[in-house]
Amino acid sequence: MTVTGSQSLWLEQQPAVEYPALAGEERFDVAVLGGGITGLTTALLAKRQGARVAVLEAGRIARGATGNNTAKVTALQSTVYSTIEQRHGPRVAAAYATASAEAVETVSTLIAEERIDCDLMRRPALTIARTDDERPLVEQEARAAARAGLPVVTTDETDLPFPVRTAVRLDDQLAFHPVRYAAGLATAVDGDGSRVFEHSRALSVSPGAPWQVRTADATLLADELVVATHYPLLDRGLFFARLEPERSYCIAARVRDEPPGDMSITAGDPKRSVARYGDLLIVCGEGHTAGERDIGAERFTRLEEFAREHWDVAEITHRWSAQDPAGYDALPMIGRYLPVGRNLFVATGFAKWGLTGGTFAARIIADKLAGRDNAPAHHFSPQRVSPRSLPTMMRMNAEVGADLFGDRLTPPGASSAADIPRGQARTMRDGVGKKGVYRDDEGGLHAVSLRCTHLGCLVRFNGAERSWDCPCHGSRFDVDGAVLEGPAVRPLQRREP
Repeated sequence: MTVTGSQSLWLEQQPAVEYPALAGEERFDVAVLGGGITGLTTALLAKRQGARVAVLEAGRIARGATGNNTAKVTALQSTVYSTIEQRHGPRVAAAYATASAEAVETVSTLIAEERIDCDLMRRPALTIARTDDERPLVEQEARAAARAGLPVVTTDETDLPFPVRTAVRLDDQLAFHPVRYAAGLATAVDGDGSRVFEHSRALSVSPGAPWQVRTADATLLADELVVATHYPLLDRGLFFARLEPERSYCIAARVRDEPPGDMSITAGDPKRSVARYGDLLIVCGEGHTAGERDIGAERFTRLEEFAREHWDVAEITHRWSAQDPAGYDALPMIGRYLPVGRNLFVATGFAKWGLTGGTFAARIIADKLAGRDNAPAHHFSPQRVSPRSLPTMMRMNAEVGADLFGDRLTPPGASSAADIPRGQARTMRDGVGKKGVYRDDEGGLHAVSLRCTHLGCLVRFNGAERSWDCPCHGSRFDVDGAVLEGPAVRPLQRREP
């Protein structure tokens, strides 16, 4: 596959403003860990309420899930309403719909009020049935979404170049450039006593009055702490037992015909999400649980084949991937981190709809910081118990246990580094343990311990992204061990090849 750009379309250009790293010791009213949509929106809303806020970002603003997504802000999200209704009933589905619809309007309002240049467009969102087998899924979703209060319509007319059996459509949703939007939020946060810090990874958090957040070289003190790090980085609250990280892939293509204007996603598998940005077609899908075995470049190849089957593709311009944790009971977790304590908050579990979910999470947390009631908030409390979904949680944790111990019994993939082809990786013996050895395209070798620095699972090589991914909780590392994605905060140990 020929690709002119091997990163996200949204990350092709860095934001113009770069923020300093945290230095020394500083104190604020509210500290927000994470510089993506959730963290920045929370910080801005809290600042507007009069708080002095600090955002602490491990790398650059919006370079995580925010910069590696489909750029859809929509209350219609594949088959989410039928799923929530089945597990929790129509009242909870309606609460999710209300929060999601309000999030769409929150994004639109913030763009207008802060004058953010991010190519905002109103477009319809559709969940489609490509086959007769998918038709009942779409019909069920249409009924559930309508019961939840969304003004959806059922149609068989779309602007896609292939037959659609039926579709449910929600008009006036949003498409935009997510990194430009996040950069605009950061600009609005920074100043007047509030700050944005980049290249400042939180390594530890100590409770108290105030909270103490430590980076490698500095300390941030705050009365209230919001953990918006995508996957919670604190090993408290048993979040790792209730979240399942899922990874998906995207390509952008320049096509000779007109890309579709609608934002569409299939109801069944294989999942295909279709959108556009300017004259580019965007196709996403090929999802899998994080750290799955034998992941290679075929994930991108299948998306390219789908694009070429239905459009006249001139070139593939970008490819990227991202992951998002999904809650065991199909709902995000937003609110107080622990049952006790009133000044530690968390937002996670958006199941690949984080631009919408992260925005309504910010509204909920901002209301809690201000002591205001938020009607839908209790449905998303991290302390909730969902009996109907307990079998799902048991299955998830059984798989984690199998990964934790099973990979230690798996034979190494190579006995010598000489057996490793360029662009590939193998596991090898490393004393009583194992190491991962990657040979780059120039022939250089990169070796790391396979033991994830979060909770000790053995990482696996992702050939599509050339990274070491943890199958237990989704941490990701580059071929030299540097942290790409948490909950891990420390690198893999380097090894001799």
